[in-house]
Amino acid sequence: MLLAYQNAKQKDYDLLRKRAGNDPGAFLIAARIIRGLSQKDLARRLGLREQAIQRWETEKYRSISLSNYQKVAQVLGVRWQFTDVTVPAQHATPLYDIKRDDLNKLVRHARANGWLEKADSDETAIEKLVRYVGDHVTRYGTPSLLRTGLNVVDRSEDWSLLSWKAQITRRAEILIDRHKPRYRPTKLSWLVELVRLSQFPDGPKRARDLLLENGIVLIAEPQIPGMRVDGAAFLADDVPVIGLTLLRDAIDNFWFTLLHEVGHIILHFRTGLASGFFDDIASTGTDEFEKEANAFASNLLIPDEIWTRTPARIARTAEPIEKLASQIKIHPAIIFGRVRMERNDYTLFSNKIGRGTVREQLLA
Repeated sequence: MLLAYQNAKQKDYDLLRKRAGNDPGAFLIAARIIRGLSQKDLARRLGLREQAIQRWETEKYRSISLSNYQKVAQVLGVRWQFTDVTVPAQHATPLYDIKRDDLNKLVRHARANGWLEKADSDETAIEKLVRYVGDHVTRYGTPSLLRTGLNVVDRSEDWSLLSWKAQITRRAEILIDRHKPRYRPTKLSWLVELVRLSQFPDGPKRARDLLLENGIVLIAEPQIPGMRVDGAAFLADDVPVIGLTLLRDAIDNFWFTLLHEVGHIILHFRTGLASGFFDDIASTGTDEFEKEANAFASNLLIPDEIWTRTPARIARTAEPIEKLASQIKIHPAIIFGRVRMERNDYTLFSNKIGRGTVREQLLA
């Protein structure tokens, strides 16, 4: 193994690959070395401590869960292909213990939002959805954490969230295949332009195009009833993807949620994005990652040094707020929304936040 490692340092990986063979754990170790990543680098990309990677590699990943194995493999660009294994469709079963009523609810949602062929029977529809989700989990793992509240919530067996993410990913993969987007973590100049797009009536559409130009895929997909998710950020084929439910169809909510998810991509590209972030923006308590994304979105939309001095913060009329919006070149709905949130009074300026104007652009 020492000779294989020494050869790898000289960019000769043949012996290392041969030593790994078909051992899944050894193959992950080889993949890390081939990619030129240290254990610390890999840990950072997964949002973990270096000691976790050291322990897993010492054991050749024998004690790791399938979900975590899939996340490591995804970060390293490793894909497994299984052959000569056939499961007839009529024997397909859900990944988890799901009530029939929940499956029927999902089928109704899938039909209403174009996931399925109209001619599919209920049984065929269920088989397709089970297969979609199963294929997605095999390739990408599960969205294990919903990072909201004072404690991070385990959603690894949330069938609705899995199905929603699988649909977002399928749609994203089509765009990735068509446009070949390339995300550059160090290129940030486009962020100012993104915020300025909020001024335009078709700002959400323009934002989607600008993000794609800069290597980020934005997909709007209605939430499945009961999900309580505003947005998500994760990787598909190593490309950052933002999913939005547009649960709250208003301009202020759209731009804050979008910038929150962009914040995850910018700030956490190598520290958690591989696992994914699934956010309920209305949550009253947040963990460290969410605090960072919230601060990123707030400061990018309205710089802190401006917000702390502006009379718009305490305005009782629309004029000071609209004046500030014109000065900093953003949509006034964003500022009206922030005033409502900070004062915890959602009766204020309720006709100023641009209700009913986003879904028609991104869900049509």
